[in-house]
Formats: sequence, structure tokens, C-alpha cells
Amino acid sequence: SEDPSVTLFREYLRIDTVHPKPDYDAAIRLLERVGTDLGLACQKVEVCQGRVVLILTWQGTNPRLRSVLLNSHTDVVPVFEEHWTYPPFEAVKDSQGNIYARGAQDMKCVSIQYLEAIRRLKAEGKCFARTIHLTFVPDEEVGGHKGMEMFVQRPEFRALNVGFALDEGLASPSDTFSVFYGEKSPWWIKVKCVGSPGHGSRFISNTAAEKMHKVINSFLAFRESEKQRLKSDSSLTLGDVTSLNLTMLEGGVSFNVVPSEMAASFDIRIPPTVDLKAFEEQVAAWCRGAGDGVTYEFHQKCMDQHVTSTEESDPWWKAFSGVCRDMKLQLKLEIFPAATDSRYIRAVRHPAIGFSPMNRTPVLLHDHNEFLNEQVFLRGIDIYAHLLPALASVPPLPAEG
Repeated sequence: SEDPSVTLFREYLRIDTVHPKPDYDAAIRLLERVGTDLGLACQKVEVCQGRVVLILTWQGTNPRLRSVLLNSHTDVVPVFEEHWTYPPFEAVKDSQGNIYARGAQDMKCVSIQYLEAIRRLKAEGKCFARTIHLTFVPDEEVGGHKGMEMFVQRPEFRALNVGFALDEGLASPSDTFSVFYGEKSPWWIKVKCVGSPGHGSRFISNTAAEKMHKVINSFLAFRESEKQRLKSDSSLTLGDVTSLNLTMLEGGVSFNVVPSEMAASFDIRIPPTVDLKAFEEQVAAWCRGAGDGVTYEFHQKCMDQHVTSTEESDPWWKAFSGVCRDMKLQLKLEIFPAATDSRYIRAVRHPAIGFSPMNRTPVLLHDHNEFLNEQVFLRGIDIYAHLLPALASVPPLPAEG
């Protein structure tokens, strides 16, 4: 008696696409099978060895118009099975209809919801002016560097003629649905402190550890100030403040040797309202203040701060928000607190909205016992089945002649 859409969702969840060895081939076989069944054109683009982007296309009646892109990623993050009630790749459904699996929220649900919404619309005999492309990309969970970041630079992406994109969002524990129109810029900074070495029994001056102490104090003092700013202003969300965490410490060779070098790594996520040049000057000042021999280097430095318009005068947003109003979906507009592949889409000047239709659902991405209720999942298909006609029927824009 299970809804066939739920059965397909659970089948997809059982494919182990966890890092570091995701079974991408099995995921693409399933998605290609469904696409063929739906009569969608299929294209596979290998952006680098072993990393394939699958494109499924529902051709519009006016292919010259810019297309609607439905993006999702096929990979999932690692699990700690001892903390799971059910095996994380068996997609067990409990008596309440909760489906437990890694990827249930992030984001295999959305991939299947796109496909099942298209199945419904095709069964109803619908067709639209604008082409709809579905892209299923690898490696989002490890930064997208061998996935969407490379794909947007290729001629196959440019040939999609994208006008507007939907990508993943987050679950919402309240009645509202979270909608993300921009993202923070992720900066991964490694600070190195060089100082005087020597025997562990002596009070050596100008040590790497003393400098590192000052560096850490400066960085974490800023972290505390942003944490308090978020806490003291109820109008702010996590996406509105800069998050900063010390994630790695390195240095030393022995208990009795004062090291000549120490290093600390920081994960910083900066909202688009922050002046990035000024922020880097602040980082440089913290390092200078710690003494000589203190340097920093970037392991990731995203400088793109494009955001997508949520003005009612924007035709794409008008189509999206109009459907939500008609369906009485209460939206909460936010800056995404982490990073998704949307940032690469926005960086090449295409508007993108992050939206996963999951309300009244705890946020469990990357967490133990990740689950999604089957009724929430099915409601999501219904929402997309209303959104896609509106987006694919946006009237020709001035730039489209």
C-alpha cells in the first residue's frame, strides 16, 4: 500500500553514496532509469575522472527562452552507525512513517521530489514554454570542487541556457518554510606561528605557542562577539552573522621540546553584508598583533557575494512566491548559514533559491538518525508540482527578445 514515490525514495536512499567512496555509478543508473521512464532526454558529463554530472531534460515549447534548472547532489556525508537506531542505508520506515537514512533530508528527498512532480505533470498532459533541466551532481559534501564548481565552467552548462535555479535548503521545525536567497562566503584560514625553539624545562622567549595563544584569543574573542550579537537580536538568524570555529591545531614533536612552529586552522563563514576586504584586514591585524613570524594562508576563499532578488518586481521571485501564497505556505527568507552548490550557480550570474519543502521537521542534516516523514515528503512533491508550472511559464523577459 506504500505510495510508489515513497518506494522510489527509499530505493534511492539505499544506494551508499557516502564519502570517501560514494557509489556514484549506482545512483546515476537509478536516476537515468527514472528519467528514461519519464521520457526525459539524458546527458552525462564527466567533469573530471570518476565525477559525472547527470542532466535530465524536459524540453519546453520555446527552447530559446532561458531554462529552469533543478539541481541536487548525489553524495552524502559519513555516518557513525553506533549512534543510529536503524542502519543508515536501509531506509527503514517506522510506524509513524518516518524514513531513517543518511540523505533523507540532505538531499535525496529533493531529487526524487523533482522527478515525481514531473511524473505527475506529464501524466496530466502538461507542457510549458521553458525547458526544465535536472542536474544531479557529485561531491557537493566535500566542497563541490570536482562537481558543480567545474561544471559551471563547461560548455555543457552554458548550453543549458539557465534563467533560474532551485537547489537545496534546510528543514524547518516550525510551520514556516525556509527559503535561502544567498549564502555566506566560506573562508578556511591556516595561521602559522614561528618562534624560538628549545628545551621544555626553560622559559624561552618569543615562542610559537605564545604567539599562537594571542592569535587564538583574537579569533575566539571575535567569535564570542558574533555569538552574543546573534543571541541578543531576535531578528537575526545564523546566516546574518559571521561564524568562526577553531577546527585544527598542529605543532610539536615531543613533550620536552619547545616547537619552532605551530599552526591553527579556522573555518569562517561570512555573510554577504560584510566587506570582505575589510574583514581580511582585520585577520591580518590579529596576526600582526601576535608578533613577528605569524602568517596566514587560505585553503578556501570564496569572494562571491551575489544574492538572488526577492523583490516582487523580479519575475522569477514573483512566480515562486505567488505559488507559495496560493498554497498558503509561510516563507522565512534567510541567508544560508553554510554552503551549497548554489554559490557556484550565483557566481556565474544566475539567480538561485535554496528550498527544501520540509516544515514541521527537525533539522537533521549531517546528524545521527536523519529522517524524513513520508507525508512531509509527499507534500513536497505536491509543492513542486505547483512551483514548476509557474516557473516554466514565466513570460519572456526583455533580454529574451
